Amino acid sequence: MTIEIKYTASVFTPAGWRGVTITAKATKTSEKMALVVEVLEINGESPKSSMSRTGASRQRYNGRGISCREVGVKKRLSACEILN
Repeated sequence: MTIEIKYTASVFTPAGWRGVTITAKATKTSEKMALVVEVLEINGESPKSSMSRTGASRQRYNGRGISCREVGVKKRLSACEILN
């Protein structure tokens, strides 16, 4: 069963570790766990190679790298917001 979830993850920027909100498609593996299949959005934008939290260069990170890192990750549904 495929569901859409929203959760927070950390990204490394030149200014240090920062939190981002990720929206992803996931497959429910059990009652309490889900496996991320595809990252749809990072902070409301589709993943691209050069992203920034605030527009400043010191907040820059690689969104495609983050989305590749998150695919295949098991997430606890209690730590996620289930969108549909």
